[in-house]
Amino acid sequence: MARELEGQVAIVTGAGRGIGKGIALRFAAAGAAVAVTSRNKAQLDQVVGEIEAAGARGLAVAGDATKREDVARVARAAAEKLGGVTLLVNNAGLAGPYGPIGIVDPDEWWAAQEVHIRAPLLFMSAVLPGMIERRAGRIINISSPRCHMLTAHLSAYSLGKTAQNRLAELVANEVKEYGVKTFALDPGSIMTEMADETMTSADAQRWVPKMVERLHELKGKQGPQDGMAWCTDRCMSLAIGRYDALSGRYIDRTDDPDEMLKQPSAKPARVNP
Repeated sequence: MARELEGQVAIVTGAGRGIGKGIALRFAAAGAAVAVTSRNKAQLDQVVGEIEAAGARGLAVAGDATKREDVARVARAAAEKLGGVTLLVNNAGLAGPYGPIGIVDPDEWWAAQEVHIRAPLLFMSAVLPGMIERRAGRIINISSPRCHMLTAHLSAYSLGKTAQNRLAELVANEVKEYGVKTFALDPGSIMTEMADETMTSADAQRWVPKMVERLHELKGKQGPQDGMAWCTDRCMSLAIGRYDALSGRYIDRTDDPDEMLKQPSAKPARVNP
């Protein structure tokens, strides 16, 4: 495999399993040094073992992505042991809580926003000064199809992912003069451990039964690696700069980035001075 990311240093959040792990391994295979983080140190150590077995440099730093001191520690460790961070993938996510507003616990609902909004904000805040100083860097927020679906009883997850898309767009506008690029990438439905947890959740079965049914159907047709290749391929194409002109945009499985390059956004944001 071509080592297209040789010399790059990446941080991938939520990287102990699922999509985050897949992205981390793909970046490492392409030559990047990769710092992986989540709250599960055992899972992270296993990922780093796979990274190192492939001949790349890896670093496991456990921490809570919603806590400022933990994020600062992860970013500092990555910079000190691997080098200046040039790539950030905000992948950490939380499927629940499930239920309608008025019944769902507001504290659990807000905790989900901390994972989906505060965590990317903290990691962006930690790495952007260095990226701006070097006038280079790319950030990918992992989104979800639910950001544009009106799924009843899934407001915490849906709103969190929608906000991640907007955050990528707003930050792209702020850092464009420094050569830093940000994206929101929708990987589609991949049967990860989080999908399994959703299917076995009593709350999910009660409040989003059609979604659970759909997941069961998908599980019967595809394994955890089906769809992963597309996701990691697209992350690679963004990481190497192939689609830098799409900075700030939301990209999903139905989009052809090459065609997107030929056309402006259907509804461009109005930029106020």
